[in-house]
Amino acid sequence: MSVGDKFSNKAEELKGRAKEAAGSATDNQDLKDEGKADQASSAAKKGVEKVKDKANKVAEKITGDD
Repeated sequence: MSVGDKFSNKAEELKGRAKEAAGSATDNQDLKDEGKADQASSAAKKGVEKVKDKANKVAEKITGDD
């Protein structure tokens, strides 16, 4: 996972947390849901990047490109 990807995912997660908190504070269910969706999207992207990183490590071991 590149540093840019990590930064982007963290920013999306924090944006989602802020939206969820603002939705809670203003009793706006749509905003809360949008914040939760942003957080879920960020988590999914993190999961995909972890799988890609693991696959790259396995490929490096197989090919000997450490």
